[in-house]
Formats: sequence, structure tokens, C-alpha cells
Amino acid sequence: MINENFYHGKKVLITGHTGFKGSWMCRMLLQLGADVTGFALQPPSAPNLFTLARVEESIHSVEGDIRDLARLRSVFEQVRPEIVIHMAAQPIVRESYRNPVYTYDVNVMGTVNVLECVRMTPSVQSFVNVTTDKVYKNREWSWGYRENEELNGFDPYSNSKSCSELVTESYRNSFFADGRTAISTARAGNVIGGGDFAIDRIVPDCFRAIEEKREIVVRNPCSVRPYQYVLEPVTAYLLIAAKQYEDGRYAGSYNIGPDEDSCLTTGELVTELCKGWERISGEKSCWKHQGDGGPHEASFLKLENSKIKSALGWKPVWKREKMIAKTVEWMWKYLNDEDAVKITEDQIKEYFTDILIHR
Repeated sequence: MINENFYHGKKVLITGHTGFKGSWMCRMLLQLGADVTGFALQPPSAPNLFTLARVEESIHSVEGDIRDLARLRSVFEQVRPEIVIHMAAQPIVRESYRNPVYTYDVNVMGTVNVLECVRMTPSVQSFVNVTTDKVYKNREWSWGYRENEELNGFDPYSNSKSCSELVTESYRNSFFADGRTAISTARAGNVIGGGDFAIDRIVPDCFRAIEEKREIVVRNPCSVRPYQYVLEPVTAYLLIAAKQYEDGRYAGSYNIGPDEDSCLTTGELVTELCKGWERISGEKSCWKHQGDGGPHEASFLKLENSKIKSALGWKPVWKREKMIAKTVEWMWKYLNDEDAVKITEDQIKEYFTDILIHR
């Protein structure tokens, strides 16, 4: 889906590169030959993929907070990137209830600051703002949301990302109507994969319980989510950035999610993870449903992905079974002391091979 030569030598700046998806993206861009600069806070967990995969050794990594406009501007002026992918965020729903002001500050004003830097940097030709499937007003219906649905997330995290979408649209209309910089937003479904160690995410919570040999606790087993392997959205972000770089008519908003047959409940996901772990390790694990009286969480969420399929030729490659198998495989190898760089790069190479097979 991506021209293998496009990113060779391109100057790419990523915000939030120390996070889970950011680390995978850096590793993929390195394989594609890009000149990568990252701007982010310290990795959000210990352990973390950024450190394990030794990303910092191969890119220009800058520690900084996107709320610091002056610091961010200085990096843009120094690097003069051609492509900017904005992933820095406060990404956890339950954390947004605990710290709503911080969440809005990072996710809204942080986006304003990044867009302001793009506006002031003539070298930038392509900008992608990574938001979330949760930007839509959730009506709990059984079909997927389309890109023209109402943006009005319920909780502070989701709502702040809806606001980030509106900020991006305003900047596009106000400052980039001449087409100098192509601008898109990417609304990805729930991302899983190896190397995620975040708190309050279902897959890392599962593996922490497995490693500690305790029962997995699932808060909302009946919740339906558009789960997808991390390489799916990362590839889509890079595809959007490349396509609109070459032709500004591709700029817009895109849903990035699995097909209908790969959407599943959280209970189904955990059950399949447990089965996959038993197959690879010989060790049984189990889960229980236990609510904790926490804040509101949507019970049903899907994305309609036909726009990105028809416009850009993107389509999901690792469906339900392989998505889960590759998540388990990464964590099994990591817990058995295999090199995280090799595990990650091998999966990227396998994914690229499967893209060719599924064309």
C-alpha cells in the first residue's frame, strides 16, 4: 500500500514517538529509510517499547512537551520537516476523568501548538493528526460510524479528541486553503499489539495478570470494539501522509478500523488471548468479569472503513486470528528474553510481505 521508495530520505517529525504506536511507527519508518525526528515526553510506562526496541539509538529524539510552544517551534525550525505526524496525547479514558484539565490542555492546546508550528514552517507539505474512533457522538448503534457523523465524544478524553478534530479543520480552512500543506485526521479503532505496557488497557492488563499468574479481571466483557493490530493504523497513517504529499486532493478525514468480521467483544478478545497463550506456552490462564464502579464507557463502537479503502487502497491485512496470534507471539518472545528489536522488525517485515500477498 505504501510506495517503498517514498519515505527514503524524507524528513519526518513525529510527536508522541515514545508511546506504543509511536515506537512502532519509528521502527517502520527506519525500515523505509526515512530521516526521523521525534518530539515527546519520556516513555509513559516501565517497561516500554521505545526503550526495549532501542528506538532512540536510530533517530533524532527530542524530549519535550507539546504544550511548550516555544520549545516545539525551535525543533521545527531546526529540523524543517517535510511530513509531520501528530500522535502526542493523553490517551487513556479513565485518566481523563481523573485529570480532565490536563487532558484538554494536552489534546486540544497541544494540537493548536503543533498546527501553529506547521503553519510557521514552509517545509511541511503533509500533516496527519491522529485522533481516535471515540470522536463520534456514540449512539450505541450496531453499525459503524462514517466520517461525516457528528463529532461529540462523551468523556473528557473522547471529547478532547473531538475538539482536536475541530481545531484541525479550522486551521485547514483558515491557513491552508491555498493547498501549501495537505492536512488530514485519522480516526483509528482500538489498537492492540506487542510492546504495549500501558495501564488501563485490556491487553497489557491481561499480560500483566498472566505474568503474575493471577486471574485476569475484565470490567466490560460485552463491550464491542474495533480491535486491530498496531501495524494496521501505523501503515494507514503513513499511507495518508504519503498520498496527500503527492496529491493534496487526498487530504481529509479517515476512519481506520477492521472489517466487520474482525470486530469482537472484549470478552471474546480476552478468551482468544488466553487460548493463544496456552497454545504457545502450555500454560492455562482464565478471566473473570468484575466491574469496579468506574466511569461511563461506551458499550458498542464500530467504524465504517470504506472511505480509506476506496480512496487510498488501504485494507486490513491481519484479521482477527492473526491479530491475536501476533500479539501473543510478541509478548511470549519478550518474556522469554528475545531481542525486542528483532521481534518488532520481524513482524514489520512479515506484515509488509502479507500486504503483497493480499493485494
